[in-house]
Amino acid sequence: MKKRKSAPFDIAAHLDSDEIIAGYLEATAEDPNPDVFLSALGDVAKARGMAEIAKRTGLGRESLYKSLAAGAKPRHETIRAILNALGMGIRIVQIEKPAKATRRKSAA
Repeated sequence: MKKRKSAPFDIAAHLDSDEIIAGYLEATAEDPNPDVFLSALGDVAKARGMAEIAKRTGLGRESLYKSLAAGAKPRHETIRAILNALGMGIRIVQIEKPAKATRRKSAA
């Protein structure tokens, strides 16, 4: 029996509408690991064309790749410029406040 070869999964091929892209970025932004969001931002930039995004942000293509690499620490302005070039933005929403912890009285 022959082994079946399959191409590696490329999420960028499935990021074909603004709604899907917004949902993808929103979901990854909730992850506590910032590399997850940066990777997703890179996926979206690839789907839209890395050279075009670099041009719209004023960054060089290599700088854009470096900014979106795992472990990178891009500046807030860079993230906003990339999101703006993608037609996306950052929105702040109020979340539920955690319940206050009750203190136990220590038995003295």
